[in-house]
Amino acid sequence: MKRLLAVVLGGLGLRALLRRRQSHPEPVDAPVEDLRQKLAEARAAVEEQIDETPPVDDRRADVHARARRAIDDLKS
Repeated sequence: MKRLLAVVLGGLGLRALLRRRQSHPEPVDAPVEDLRQKLAEARAAVEEQIDETPPVDDRRADVHARARRAIDDLKS
């Protein structure tokens, strides 16, 4: 009797598990498309910032010039 009950309950549990695995929720496309659009906009903004930054040599020269001015201010 206990085995029969265990088999029946196991079968019901397996059936419920298989039924749950087969039912897929409907895909939600709207948020995915919104996120893709925001990601594309963010990438474009980063590309623009990269294009607008001065070359490394110019930045390095600017930093050195400011350091020299700071040193001169400290000496006087």
